[in-house]
Amino acid sequence: MHTRRCGDAGQAFPIYITMVAGLLFLALAYFAVGQATVNRSGAQTAADAAALAAAQETRDKLAGEWLERVLDPATWDDIFNGRGAVLDGCGRANQFAVQNDAEVRSCGQGPRPLSYKVDVQSSEPVGESIVPGTENQYAEASAIAVIESRCGFKLPAENAPADALPTLDCSGQKWILDPDDLTDLPAPEDLFDVHLAG
Repeated sequence: MHTRRCGDAGQAFPIYITMVAGLLFLALAYFAVGQATVNRSGAQTAADAAALAAAQETRDKLAGEWLERVLDPATWDDIFNGRGAVLDGCGRANQFAVQNDAEVRSCGQGPRPLSYKVDVQSSEPVGESIVPGTENQYAEASAIAVIESRCGFKLPAENAPADALPTLDCSGQKWILDPDDLTDLPAPEDLFDVHLAG
């Protein structure tokens, strides 16, 4: 009877070893997947930040252009709709990508006239793992940021004073502009909304 129990234990030992090895392999595989997911998440964060930074750079320039032409309301519509806007915010996109441990692979106009599409790649590879080839794999991600006007206005009536300015309605907040006192003016974020698309 004693001999049989030892025999049963001897037969169970290889099964036990196989199960432990399988569980260890699964744990390492899950770790590799988790490592890749973290890397991918970091790259997406970098892409989002880079695209938003590029769009905010252009938003600020559009707002500055509006301030320069605030006394010429006939030009406002072109500014708020981005006609003639120069999308030169990719320098800022590069800065924010680097701050988030990534590098910009491409940056330019997105699917809309006032938008940026930025593609980034992580600066560091996924690293060695049980999955072959991950030591040379880099996470990639892309993001699109859109600039949209928040404001509407109506040009003054023909019989209005020559220097009269329209009331600016920016998402429900009204700005009554006095050409003789232009101290209280909307900020860039009041004039334009910047957000990620998709």
